[in-house]
Amino acid sequence: MKSLDHAALDCLIALIDEGNFDRAALRLSITQSAVSQRLRALEVQIGQPLIVRSRPLRVTSAGQVLLRHARQLQALRADVALELGETLPSKDRVAIAVNADSLATWVLPALQPVVDSGISLELIVDDQDFTHDWLREGRVLGCVSTVNTALRGCRLSALGTMRYVAVASPKLVRQQLEARPVLQAGHLGRVPFVVFNRKDDVQAQWVGQALGVNEPRLLQRYVPSSEAYVRAVECGWGIGVAAWPLVAHKIETGSLLRLHPDVHIDVDLFWHQWKLTADPSAGPAGSGLPSSVLDRIGQALASGALDLSASPRERAGD
Repeated sequence: MKSLDHAALDCLIALIDEGNFDRAALRLSITQSAVSQRLRALEVQIGQPLIVRSRPLRVTSAGQVLLRHARQLQALRADVALELGETLPSKDRVAIAVNADSLATWVLPALQPVVDSGISLELIVDDQDFTHDWLREGRVLGCVSTVNTALRGCRLSALGTMRYVAVASPKLVRQQLEARPVLQAGHLGRVPFVVFNRKDDVQAQWVGQALGVNEPRLLQRYVPSSEAYVRAVECGWGIGVAAWPLVAHKIETGSLLRLHPDVHIDVDLFWHQWKLTADPSAGPAGSGLPSSVLDRIGQALASGALDLSASPRERAGD
């Protein structure tokens, strides 16, 4: 295959990230016509369509392959710029996918040194069971995921364990659970649960472990924000199964009560990143030098993810 035009590959990234031609052109500071021409030239060279012209734009299977290649080139350019002490171009953002609870607790402090070093990040948020899909599709260069198997051409490292516990407001416990922080199977038909989104199944996992009820049919109220989720539980919207770092202080102060303190769900988190090579034409599975940008991100996340599962008091009680 002939060498691919880097400017056209940048167009592909911009189109997928921005979702349409107008915003991609604005991001790249070129005309919409120029974006179309570069994409068309790339599709002619490959001999396959790369983008589905929908709203928003979607990448084809061939486009996913080139998208991964394009992002790897982008990260390698970032490596060179950092080593030379140059400022990274604003369009060269390193995209990684993280889960919402990690973003709301430990990810931002962990990544602060990376941002301070001049690396421009784009954080994509999805459920921890689905962030891996973004990596496989080439839409990000790394992800925090529950998947413990590396894709071909990727590296995997363990980050830590996020503990989830069931909590409810004193008002809900008083009114719905007869003033006792103990949920029983008979309550499931009338006591609502607060759920992050339709991908979220940690509530069902907790009910299965606490009550032995398989595939429970729960009354659900959806709140797709980690911080707002906890506030909704505090307001009595329902029982929540929340990440320990988000609710530990509220349990200590009594604004939330923990249900079945002996029951918790531990979710192991892993960092996945593409193995980038000094020669991008070798492909993602090449054995060249790893990207220092992704290594910095992975090392920062590994340092920031220590002791996620519980406070010292919590661990002492296990």
